Amino acid sequence: MRRPPTTSRSPSVGPAGPALLALALLLASPVAGAVGADVGGYLRIGTRPDFQGGDGKLGYWNLYGRLLNEGPYATLDLRLDALEQQPGTAAPWTSVHLRVEGGSIGNADTTNGGLSAFRMSQAYIQAGNVLLRDVTWQVGTLDFYFGDLGLYDMRPAQIFYETVGASALVDAGRVQLLLGAGDSGYHLKGSEYNTVLTGGGALRVRPLDGLELGLGGQARYEPKVVGNRYAPHQTPDVTYEDWLRGQVVQSYDQQHPYQLLDFPDPVPTDASSWKVIGYLGFGGFGPVTWNNLFASLERKHPEGAGTESYQGTDYTIYARELTDQRTVLMVGDELQLQLVPRRLDLVLAGLYGDHRDGDNDIAPSDHDRRYWSTVGRVQVYTSPTVHLLVESSYAHEWSRNGNAYREHADSIFAGTGGVPDTEGLEVGDTDTRRTWQGKGGVVLSPLGKGVYTRPSLRLLYGAQYSNQNNAFGNSFVESLDQYDDFETVEQHWHHVVALETEAWF
Repeated sequence: MRRPPTTSRSPSVGPAGPALLALALLLASPVAGAVGADVGGYLRIGTRPDFQGGDGKLGYWNLYGRLLNEGPYATLDLRLDALEQQPGTAAPWTSVHLRVEGGSIGNADTTNGGLSAFRMSQAYIQAGNVLLRDVTWQVGTLDFYFGDLGLYDMRPAQIFYETVGASALVDAGRVQLLLGAGDSGYHLKGSEYNTVLTGGGALRVRPLDGLELGLGGQARYEPKVVGNRYAPHQTPDVTYEDWLRGQVVQSYDQQHPYQLLDFPDPVPTDASSWKVIGYLGFGGFGPVTWNNLFASLERKHPEGAGTESYQGTDYTIYARELTDQRTVLMVGDELQLQLVPRRLDLVLAGLYGDHRDGDNDIAPSDHDRRYWSTVGRVQVYTSPTVHLLVESSYAHEWSRNGNAYREHADSIFAGTGGVPDTEGLEVGDTDTRRTWQGKGGVVLSPLGKGVYTRPSLRLLYGAQYSNQNNAFGNSFVESLDQYDDFETVEQHWHHVVALETEAWF
């Protein structure tokens, strides 16, 4: 059975000079040649002339399928066997793993291949048969996932992505058990680091050939630390609307005239979050090559502090209690079918997401929305190396708290019931975005047949229709000010032509 290989994930921006230098030194070192090193990675680059003023992507994001909705990307993975594994024995073994990745390549994006777009996203050491047989110990980054939604380039069933620590994987053939613990503070809080203790695990069972079941989860806890400004705090008596508008201090001044010096100090507290994941995989019968079904439910970790400026003075507002009721439910499925052996493959995928914010019932937000989409790809093999690709997708996005989308160029002045929203809680005139995409073209595949066979060279045309105006990355003027130098533009269709290549190696 063929499953989609590991694909890319856009990293946060950060310096990569030391990471790339370390990886280069390891590859060039005599030790690497002596003990054996495996190098792999991923590459995606192409050109997409956009005559409608867009940024070369067909739509906004991967909800419409990853094809033509992703930019350039490069990944380099290194595995260094310090002590090679001896299959079938209880001999100890150990290996070093590094990954450098980023979303920029020279002449293909705005960063122009700058190292600031790259980072060392994973670094860990594994050791097996130490203390316990058939147990793999891992220290470093702990990212774990059951598999990929290949058409979306997403991993709904994923834990420990943000965690550095230690884990143990027990492999008993048809049963695999992972247990891990560590710290997620740097990923979640960045320069405002505070310890976020993380623990959890995952279980994968293969009761029969062609059937896999998985279940896992993690819990995060950020302890209260009195006196630490980066630990969880809450500014007393803050309403959600004042915090959202940036008017907390102004409201306090109106309610307590001439008492700004007595603006309340933050109250220390703790914070927690969690995530549970599930997986069902089956295939290898009839036309079904493989089916992946993933699900996750997550309580997001609360936010930290923000700053308001009032009458020339900056005030720090802590919002732990205003951001601790955010949940994300996500379900995704991908079915790979071989309709005509060696001639015609079909891949169908669907994704459903429900984001809820129990503290917010007044304003549109990415934390308070629901969406679903479906993607289908047909690949016809006219010869082993020349394929025809056709893909279509439809997505429906709904904002739970009012108008989040602009259907027309002048809808900035419209709100619920056609009444202008002068306070700025709504940004358009509709609460729903509906998007269709169609893509097709020729694929050259030197390694032969298969939807996920790489490398591939593609010449594609893509079209999108959305009820939202200009529903793609662009630099259009949106204001209707009579003194604007540029006119507003209204268009619901978007077209791109792409010449691109993609490879795993």
